[in-house]
Amino acid sequence: MAGTVEQNLVAQGITLPQPTAPVANYVPFVRSGNLLFVSGQVCFGADGKLIAKGKLGGGVSVEDGAAAARGCAINLLAQVKAAIGDLDKVVRVVRLGGFVNSAPDFLDGPKVLNGASDLMVAVFGDKGRHARTTVGVAALPADAAVEVEGIFEIA
Repeated sequence: MAGTVEQNLVAQGITLPQPTAPVANYVPFVRSGNLLFVSGQVCFGADGKLIAKGKLGGGVSVEDGAAAARGCAINLLAQVKAAIGDLDKVVRVVRLGGFVNSAPDFLDGPKVLNGASDLMVAVFGDKGRHARTTVGVAALPADAAVEVEGIFEIA
């Protein structure tokens, strides 16, 4: 039977994808003690295509950016599950770091990253509340609109 976290995912209409393999010389996650560090995940959807491509403030709306950040969070959870097998072993979402492919005058990066943050809270409840950094960047791999990395405390 699926655990509580996976039941929450189902209630959100989410099926975790197969985690993607790294595209360069790094690993998808590293466990150090009770912390799991998950490499940045771009906003690939279940179909393998980018949920949003291009720059926020330059053709990509805040709403589309938030949907992309949510997709990144889903991909983070797929990596967490691959690392520890059971999402109920997550004690806490510690931190998310978000990178937003931004036009120079785009200032709403935090609104974009709410797509990832809101999903973590919806799935984990209070354990999903986390510290966060949002950074606007000039470019991301594959011209993705958003990339999100995470740190999770695990049992």
